[in-house]
Amino acid sequence: MTRSLKKGPYVDERLLKKIAGKKPLETGVIKTWSRACVISPEMVGFVFGVHNGKTHIEVLVSEDMVGHRLGEFSQTRKFIRHGGKMQKELEAKKKEAEIEAAKSAKAATADTKKK
Repeated sequence: MTRSLKKGPYVDERLLKKIAGKKPLETGVIKTWSRACVISPEMVGFVFGVHNGKTHIEVLVSEDMVGHRLGEFSQTRKFIRHGGKMQKELEAKKKEAEIEAAKSAKAATADTKKK
């Protein structure tokens, strides 16, 4: 659900105080735990360290991000991969093909050096 129009967007006051009167290039990473904070135009150019539950992920705010929330750019889940036995076999075949291609390229360069 979206926030009521009469209330306006939620922007954390502490974040606005941290960036007030500062230049984006001079300030470092501004750490925040406020993932629900809506990005306002004043935040453009600053680098925020948005907490994902474990670490702070650096987010450089651009003009396209205005209106979105900070938490959208700091993923909380880490994707490993899909797969299982079949996936491991496919990856092994791919690795073998890469090794063969490297060996053939190495042999081709060695032949040109001998001539």
